[in-house]
Amino acid sequence: MPTTVKVNSAICGFTHKITGDLDGKNIIVDIETTCPKIQKMSHMEIPMMETMDIKDNYILDRAKEEQCTPGCIVPSGILHVCRFETGMISKNLAKKAGNISIDFDEL
Repeated sequence: MPTTVKVNSAICGFTHKITGDLDGKNIIVDIETTCPKIQKMSHMEIPMMETMDIKDNYILDRAKEEQCTPGCIVPSGILHVCRFETGMISKNLAKKAGNISIDFDEL
């Protein structure tokens, strides 16, 4: 069963629906969004082994190619989907946690 997460980039005004499905050694990721940069990243075939390292990382390389801002949280959302699909993060644990966030309350 594919993994779907919602990424709310409230600071830039976009919401993204990221869906991933493990297909052999690749994770097929589709993204529904109105952000023109992230739209160019939709329908990626991500080699599973190229998501393990933060430095040599397929997703972060694509975000760099599309000139996403350094603070864009969508690549992190895509990485989470990949981790769910490969079993590196438990879907049950994530559902129990509910969500993750960056809170700007202290500004």
